[in-house]
Amino acid sequence: MNLINALAISIGALAAVATYLCLGTSFGLQVWALFIGWGSFYHTGGETAGLTKSAINHVWGVVVAAITLFIVGTVGGSVLVTSIIVGVSVVVLVLGAHLPALATIPAAVYGYASTAAFVLLTGVALGDLGALVKAAGIVLISLVIGNIFGLVSQKIAGGMAKSA
Repeated sequence: MNLINALAISIGALAAVATYLCLGTSFGLQVWALFIGWGSFYHTGGETAGLTKSAINHVWGVVVAAITLFIVGTVGGSVLVTSIIVGVSVVVLVLGAHLPALATIPAAVYGYASTAAFVLLTGVALGDLGALVKAAGIVLISLVIGNIFGLVSQKIAGGMAKSA
């Protein structure tokens, strides 16, 4: 079997498992964030190195976003003030790439954007640090589980392609 067909089968089967894990349990995992993490795994090159790069940079992005949202929630202010705070936070996010472990900027952006989206769309109170940390944790766990699903899908597909 060629690799594309093997990937289609392994990713499709695991997508069903991932969806059930997110929607059929009470863990609170977010299926869309899991799929973003999964895509990020492949985007960063796959294998164990891709999983590591992706997950570490997701952590960075989630942390920067959570801190930013808390600052926005406590400072308050106009759209202009919020825009400046977000702009500065993205500068910090990208400057993190000076550290080799944080050099996978797209994966950091996925973590940042996923956190902001989840928090803003679910109405988490930005000034409530506990609620922000909980929301950020849900996003981060979903992203990292997606990275793991990526590795598993890659291994299964590789085995299927070799055996055929």
